[in-house]
Amino acid sequence: MAIAERTAGTVSIPGVNVRPGWAGWLSTTDHKRIGIMYLVSAFVFFLIGGIEALLMRIQLGVPDNTFLTPDVYNQMFTMHGTTMIFLGLMPLNVGLGNYMVPLMIGARDMAFPRLNALSIWLFIFGGLMLYVSFLVGGAPNVGWFAYAPLTQKQFAPTAGVDYWIIGIGLTGVASIAGALNFIVTILNMRAPGMTLNRMPLFVWMQLVVAFILIFAFPVLTVGTIQLLFDRHFGTRFFLPNLGGDAVLWQHLFWFFGHPEVYILILPTMGIISEVLPTFSRKPIFGYAFVAYSGVAIGFLGFLVWAHHMFAVGLGPLANAFFGAASFLIAVPTGVKIFNWLATMWQGSLNLTTSMHYAIGFISMFIIGGISGITLASPPINVQQTDSYYVVAHMHYVLFGGAIQGIFAGIFYWFPKMTGRMLDERLGKWQFWLMLISFNLTFFPMHLSGNAGMPRRIYTYEAEMGWNLWNLISTIGSLLLAVAFLLFLWNVVTSVRRGPVAPADPWDGATLEWAVSSPPPVYNFAVTPRVRSRRPLWDQKYPQLHEINGGHGASGAYHGERRDGFEHDTPPAMEPIHLPSPTYAPLIVSVGIMILGFGIIYLGDFGLIAASAMLVGLLTMAFGILTWVRISHVDSPHHAH
Repeated sequence: MAIAERTAGTVSIPGVNVRPGWAGWLSTTDHKRIGIMYLVSAFVFFLIGGIEALLMRIQLGVPDNTFLTPDVYNQMFTMHGTTMIFLGLMPLNVGLGNYMVPLMIGARDMAFPRLNALSIWLFIFGGLMLYVSFLVGGAPNVGWFAYAPLTQKQFAPTAGVDYWIIGIGLTGVASIAGALNFIVTILNMRAPGMTLNRMPLFVWMQLVVAFILIFAFPVLTVGTIQLLFDRHFGTRFFLPNLGGDAVLWQHLFWFFGHPEVYILILPTMGIISEVLPTFSRKPIFGYAFVAYSGVAIGFLGFLVWAHHMFAVGLGPLANAFFGAASFLIAVPTGVKIFNWLATMWQGSLNLTTSMHYAIGFISMFIIGGISGITLASPPINVQQTDSYYVVAHMHYVLFGGAIQGIFAGIFYWFPKMTGRMLDERLGKWQFWLMLISFNLTFFPMHLSGNAGMPRRIYTYEAEMGWNLWNLISTIGSLLLAVAFLLFLWNVVTSVRRGPVAPADPWDGATLEWAVSSPPPVYNFAVTPRVRSRRPLWDQKYPQLHEINGGHGASGAYHGERRDGFEHDTPPAMEPIHLPSPTYAPLIVSVGIMILGFGIIYLGDFGLIAASAMLVGLLTMAFGILTWVRISHVDSPHHAH
């Protein structure tokens, strides 16, 4: 029994209460609840994006199909890509990070809990804004990359693109706020003794991603604002016939868009770097190389954006530079793969479902990386860039890589988050069905792409020779949907009646396993004191710590015996200060959303739209004033 469990009933938290029912979730500032809200809402959006993908695959399953009209197909295509990138994969990673990072560094919450709450509500409302477009004239139909000048009024006259701009803007602000929160939390709130070189690798990758976000996302935000001004206020940023430059949009978008790949993949690399050592019962091989290769990927990710633009005509010098940078970024990625393989080498492997997904991640990501290397060559890229070969490459990186890594993390941390164990047998069935159906879906796209099938088409003629590969891909996508249904069934049944999870079900090494499952609201009754990279493991097995070259006491808690985390007498309690629940972030987010609706319709319904904007601004002002008041009252220096 962990210290936090033994003392849960004795900790007094003045001025803090957990509201029951829905009120508690709507007003929460607890990083754990916010993490769960991210995970649940992102998974709902992910399922919607999957349904959109199934509709596209049904349309492409046979030649000359009329299941979807061209316009509806383009709407599905745009919303699928937008949903999976902005509303699915990225917030799933944020959800895991929100829940686990404070626990892994020994903190009681994020640095800015109310800003954290604002982030989740802006994300949810941004996603809802995107999907409202289906009900008011049609969703955007310009692709998730929204290339100019297709996004201008004469080519996209409905409000779909405007909803895309506002929705992406809201999620962008949420991401930037969340990134700043992660940076301050990780750099300033680590437990005593947890130096940067003792941080868990998942925390390392979240820190790198946070820095990527604050440099990459503002560029996209600026680009979407320019696009909004082009559409509504007579500017000409992306209008070539009026002196603008359509290629400028591609530079702005891909300066965000390629670092976005690492925003999606680096957290899952961090997950793999936690899962493999735990189930290999070995320390990670080459900790420093794994950590700093992530930093190198984050830096080099900003030097390769134009390899998405080799067919634009940038010239041989630019193509050579970005091609070389694209080859170079494979080096730190390869370093990680070899370190993961070395970690498993001669380890005592425990092939749990999480371990299955970690190994599946490595194998599928290698395939996606190899196809990425071929696309880094400008001459090859020019031939393949508009073909289904690129679709295959992207999905092997983001689905075979990021999604399998996320599932590894979910099966690994689900007991900690819910206090229940997932069904391992059902999980392994899901893994094998997902792995097989994933390859059935996306590997044939390499072949159809090399056979000349262009991407972004809604149908094709039977004489083109792509029939078999498309049929196989469609069958694979249907089987893939079954795999996700198995996961949903596993989660629902396990939450209700799964085996009760102990605090440390996997014999873990890091601090999150030192508290109860699920953790108390305050995380740690006593602030951890860290003296190694694997504080819990070295606490449980001090003799192995000494054999592995540890120096001095390795306990995670100051004053504890080195034979475990149990105490006959709990240590003295520390003062614990946590913020009270508040609706202020929700109110501010509602105001911003109302303001967004007003901006969209300002040109068509002037007075009504202006009134909506005024209501939005007043709602924001009320929320901000409430925020300031509760912040003052909640201050640890405020006299109650």
